Amino acid sequence: MNGLAGPVPGSADFVCPGSTLGVVGGGQLGRMFVHAAQRMGYATVVLEPDATSPAGAVAEEHIRAGYDDSVGLDRLAARCSAITTEFENVPAATLQRLATRRPVSPPALAVAVCQDRAAEKAAFARAGVACAPHVVLTSERNLADVDAALFPAILKTTRLGYDGKGQRPVASAAGLVDAFAALGGVACVLEKRLPLAAEISVIVARGRDGSTVHLPVQENMHRDGILAVTRVPARRASAPRLAEAVAVAERLAQALSYVGVLCVEFFVLADGALVANEMAPRPHNSGHYSIDACDLSQFELQVRTMTGAPLSEPRLHSPCVMLNLLGDLWFKRVDANTAAAATGATAAASTLAVEPDWAAVLGLPGVHLHLYGKAEARRGRKMGHLTITAATAGAADATAELAARRLGLPWE
Repeated sequence: MNGLAGPVPGSADFVCPGSTLGVVGGGQLGRMFVHAAQRMGYATVVLEPDATSPAGAVAEEHIRAGYDDSVGLDRLAARCSAITTEFENVPAATLQRLATRRPVSPPALAVAVCQDRAAEKAAFARAGVACAPHVVLTSERNLADVDAALFPAILKTTRLGYDGKGQRPVASAAGLVDAFAALGGVACVLEKRLPLAAEISVIVARGRDGSTVHLPVQENMHRDGILAVTRVPARRASAPRLAEAVAVAERLAQALSYVGVLCVEFFVLADGALVANEMAPRPHNSGHYSIDACDLSQFELQVRTMTGAPLSEPRLHSPCVMLNLLGDLWFKRVDANTAAAATGATAAASTLAVEPDWAAVLGLPGVHLHLYGKAEARRGRKMGHLTITAATAGAADATAELAARRLGLPWE
């Protein structure tokens, strides 16, 4: 196939279909990347230590090695023509090492910024991007000097926090010492809580030539720090604010010399102002709807950016609602006697793991079910998502509400 596929004019470094692409990380984002790459004619290799990883199960090759394993990394580089990552906590040094042998996107320096909330806030400031008032706390000695005007606030570890992990609400200065200790006394960002009208996110794709395209702006709703519902088009932000969010995301991608898919999350405040929340140097949960509702998904854009293929602007062909499916959905409360009869355990048991009633939702119009191939359901674990497409936003909302209620999901 490589012999028949010529380079794109002006793109001498284009990696043709038929080549092999690598991804570091084996979760659901890697799995959806692999599916997109395979549809486009590429073979795939996943480097991931977990033997049962979702991406490793569907790739042509699974290298079972740690993200800093030199032998595994050398094997990945030898097998692949270009390499990407599926989540931001791959060590930046790993991406730097791979980049000495193969094109790697996103670049290690940009990933390093997104791995550290303090560095991320500094990047916002350098790019002239507004964010919430905040202070960086590196030790307990800093706590007494915090301005009282920052409260109420949320305390976030600078590293390794996501989906509500590594965070504590702090109502006043009196609670700061306990919250800091509860997070392990590690470096944190204390960020003022702001009155919100909406949460939105922008997913941009930037090529090596600096060309940039973006998905339609997503409107998001979270529960317990985890994305629960995404609506596209966004409903609760004005057109000028949506355009501003896209412009800011593109400016950040340029400032980072970014190559790949980047998500920037924003808060729309009650007074209409826009502030950046955080960045993810990868495809994002809020962009999963693009598989079913757009003519180019965020994962195909990821393939295009890493291979040097031309970027074209994705088109939303159907308004949609996406529902996140967490492991909690697999656990239903039952009375003690029923639990004991089903498990053979004592009558103290109060929950059973059961398969959700997919048939109840698959008969609804425009429903697209995506399960990630994870062997075990756990509370709070992302197991899949449901995208509902329709001719109008109102129809998508109505069907999404039906689907949520049939699955026993809360609906607002």
